Amino acid sequence: MTSSVAVPGIHATAIVDPLAQLDSSVSVGPYTVIGPHVRVGPGSSIGAHCVIEGHTTIGRDNRIFQFNSLGAIPQDKKYAGEPCELVIGDRNTIREFCTFNIGSPGDSGVTRVGDDNWIMAYVHLAHDCVVGKHTIFANNAQLAGHVHVGDWAILGGFTVVHQFVRLGAHSMTAMCSLLFADLPPFVMSQGQPAQARTMNLEGLRRRGFVPERISAVKAMYKALYRDDLTLDQARARIAELPEKYPESAPDVQMMLSFLQQTSPQRGIVR
Repeated sequence: MTSSVAVPGIHATAIVDPLAQLDSSVSVGPYTVIGPHVRVGPGSSIGAHCVIEGHTTIGRDNRIFQFNSLGAIPQDKKYAGEPCELVIGDRNTIREFCTFNIGSPGDSGVTRVGDDNWIMAYVHLAHDCVVGKHTIFANNAQLAGHVHVGDWAILGGFTVVHQFVRLGAHSMTAMCSLLFADLPPFVMSQGQPAQARTMNLEGLRRRGFVPERISAVKAMYKALYRDDLTLDQARARIAELPEKYPESAPDVQMMLSFLQQTSPQRGIVR
C-alpha cells in the first residue's frame, strides 16, 4: 500500500509502507505515516497526522484519533534496536496526542493494551505496560515502564504511576494522584503520594455486583485499612470472607492473588 496508488479509505497524502498489513476496511487520514511492521485489523480507523511504527499490531474496530504516536522505541537508554512489540486489542478508543511505546528486552518485550478501553488525550504508556479491558484513562494519565493496570480500572486526569506499580481490577484514582505503591483491586485513591480513601462501590453497582459481593468488598477494605492489621493479618481475614459471603469467592481470590504478588519493597497504597 503506497500513497501513490489510490486505495479506498486511505487518504492520498498518507504514507503507508508497502509491507504494512492493513485490512481493506481500514481508513487512514491525511498525512499519517504507517511503517512496514504494522498490522491493523478490520473496521479500525486512523486519523490524520498519526505515526504508527515498530512491530505494532492493532486489532479490529479501534478508533484512533489524530496526532497519535504508536509503536515508537522505548524511552530507555538500554534499548538497542531489538524487535519488541506494541499489541493493541479490539474496540479501543484512543484520543489525540497519545504515545504508546513498544516493549523492551528487559521484560516481556511487549507493551499490551486489551479490549474496549477508553483512552483520552495525552495519555502515555511506556514500555512493557500491560492494560486490561474496559479501563478509562482520563486526560494526561501517565504510566512509566512495566506498569500493569487491571480490568475496569479508572485513572483520573493527570494521574502519574511509578514504574513497576500495579493497579488492581475495578480500582480508581482521583485527579492528580501520584502512585508509588500498588493499588489493590476495588480501592479508590487520592493524593501525592496517593492514599486509599474508600472502595469503588458505585462503579461495582453499575457493573452488576450484587449486595453480597459489595458487602464482601467493604469487609476487605475494613481489613486492609480500618482495623490496624498487618498485611498478613488482613490477608488471613480476607481469606475467610467466602464463608460468610459465598458469592464473593472470585473477588476474594483476586484480592489475595494481587496481595500475594505485591513486593515488600513496593507495598500497597496506604
